[in-house]
Amino acid sequence: MNDYRKYLDPKTVAKVGNLELVARLVVEGFITGLHRSPYHGFSVEFAEHRAYRPGDEIKYLDWKVFARTGKYYVKEFQEETNLRCTIAIDASRSMAYASQGNISKYEYSAYLAAALSLLMIQQRDAIGLTLFDNGIRTFLPPNSKPSYMRQILKTLEQNSPANDTGTAPALNLLAEKIRRRGLVIVFSDFFDNPDDILTALKHFRHKKHEVIVFHVLDPREIDFKVGAPANFVDMESGETMLTNPYQIQLAYKNAVNDYINFLKKECLNHQIDYNLLDTSASYDHALSSYLVKRKKM
Repeated sequence: MNDYRKYLDPKTVAKVGNLELVARLVVEGFITGLHRSPYHGFSVEFAEHRAYRPGDEIKYLDWKVFARTGKYYVKEFQEETNLRCTIAIDASRSMAYASQGNISKYEYSAYLAAALSLLMIQQRDAIGLTLFDNGIRTFLPPNSKPSYMRQILKTLEQNSPANDTGTAPALNLLAEKIRRRGLVIVFSDFFDNPDDILTALKHFRHKKHEVIVFHVLDPREIDFKVGAPANFVDMESGETMLTNPYQIQLAYKNAVNDYINFLKKECLNHQIDYNLLDTSASYDHALSSYLVKRKKM
């Protein structure tokens, strides 16, 4: 694995522990990958450079340029915010699930949300964060100040999955809380009534927001390769069921695929970007999806 790619691997960055460092490593790995890629469909431009002048803040010096040229240049950022984005993460109890060898769906979403937040703030976009379960647990309105990143990271770190799922009512409430038009990014396993979920996502479109959906599932929730007969426990209701996974695997996979295809098709029909992510997947796909969407706005 190339050095930069290891920081796009969820299990690798999970060992780091510090969420701020995780975000920086993921973004750095992603940008390095873009620079090495033979595909040039999009790029990341944080700033333009100009020669250093007395009185400029030292923190904006680009030391990489200095190392190459021996001359001092500062990064010059746009003064106005380009984009207002709200990231909404499902923090209901089902998001705590993690099969052997994988991180939980909430951890996966939090790491990716942290990386996206850092990427946006570096581009001088405004980023906000909402955590929801059967209601809105936390609402941080979009802000473009670099110092705001600490509040986002603190919120992600201090929360964990709890309470029952109420995806549709929570998203409908969020749609009413976001006053200004922008981008909404939703992370969820969408274990709720599919028609209600689609109605809530369309609520954002009705409010003229652009929407990206990240459907986050554990690999075993997709393929149901869980081995020997076992008791399955609902993480929210506590209900148990003894079954032989091998006997129902095909029916289960068909049902899951039908559900995924339904969400994907309906999102497409309503100009909502749908992305299926499993918690073993590299983060570059999701970051690329965001950049493609960003270029179109």
